[in-house]
Amino acid sequence: MESQKKVIEEILNISMEIRDISPELSKFIEEMPVTIPNLNKPALNVKNLTEYCDSLELFLNKYAVSHDVPTK
Repeated sequence: MESQKKVIEEILNISMEIRDISPELSKFIEEMPVTIPNLNKPALNVKNLTEYCDSLELFLNKYAVSHDVPTK
C-alpha cells in the first residue's frame, strides 16, 4: 500500500497535468462526487486519497481520449 505522502504527490501531479493540458477542466474537479463526501468530518486516509487520485486519473484519461489530447 502506498504512503499517504506518495498519494498526495500523485494527486498534485495529476492536478497540475490537468491544469497544464486542459485548464478548462479545472472547474469540474471541485464538482467530482469523490470530493464531496456525505460526512461532516470525512476521514483523510490512504484509501480515500487513492480513490480520489484514481478518479482524477480516470477523468483526465477519458477527456484526453475523447478530445485527442496527449497526456504526460
